[in-house]
Amino acid sequence: MGKDLVAALRPALVFTLLSALLLGLAYPLAMTGIGQLIFPHQAGGSLVARDGRPVGSALIGQAFQGAGYFHPRPSAAGTGYDGRASGGSNLGPAARALVDRVGGDVRALRDQGVTGPVPADLVTASGSGLDPHVSPAAALLQVRRVAAARGLPEQQVRGLVERAIERPVGFLGEDRVNVLMLNLSLDRIGQERR
Repeated sequence: MGKDLVAALRPALVFTLLSALLLGLAYPLAMTGIGQLIFPHQAGGSLVARDGRPVGSALIGQAFQGAGYFHPRPSAAGTGYDGRASGGSNLGPAARALVDRVGGDVRALRDQGVTGPVPADLVTASGSGLDPHVSPAAALLQVRRVAAARGLPEQQVRGLVERAIERPVGFLGEDRVNVLMLNLSLDRIGQERR
């Protein structure tokens, strides 16, 4: 009976070991290598550099503070834009905590002088909590505040937003603005004025 058990277990253990090596090591390494070869920028994290130093990723949102920057949508990831804790709040539309937070965000925008409808992406978090984009309407709504804080003409800042709009391929997706890229363009204007 002992020999029968060993004979039955040997193929199962060999198969498990080979599967682990093939699917847990060889396949991921091969896909990583192919990704690095074909899409080196994306495989490297789509890092964005300024003056040769990485300042963020084009694929992951980050918080921007101050009136002189465009603000991204709110983040529910960890303590906010925490890549180690990606995820939404899981609060439903009737959850009191969500209603209170969104209401507070809308009031804060009203206190900044925003009138009219507020784009939903300025007061609601994305599913991952790390979305680097806002809608063109959300970016354009912030033009007055950013222009005033930077001492720039509103038309110049509006033009910057309009040039930053990324169009979808074909009919898939919606127009969007990458907040990091927009703020870096804004900083370049500030450097040119000096």
